[in-house]
Amino acid sequence: MPRRFGRPGLLGTIARTAVISGTATAVSNRAERRDMQRQMDSQPQQMPPAQAPAPPPAAPASGTDRVAQLTQLAELRIQGVLSDEEFAAEKACILGS
Repeated sequence: MPRRFGRPGLLGTIARTAVISGTATAVSNRAERRDMQRQMDSQPQQMPPAQAPAPPPAAPASGTDRVAQLTQLAELRIQGVLSDEEFAAEKACILGS
């Protein structure tokens, strides 16, 4: 089969587009991570508020409600609303009921 010269065929165009897109994505992700790291380095560490609002009291519930309550409780702990001690106390209340 003779070699074509000139414009690339469909597969060549697709391959070139994939390479360009992949490179652009990698560069963009790296720049975003670098900017995020710079922001984290420039901001002072924030302390969680001294008195965070307590989650609503746990009502006796079925097993699926317990899972939802524990999930919500874990999210509050991750966000820094609850301390480890508060989390443990609330978790004991939910599991004890």
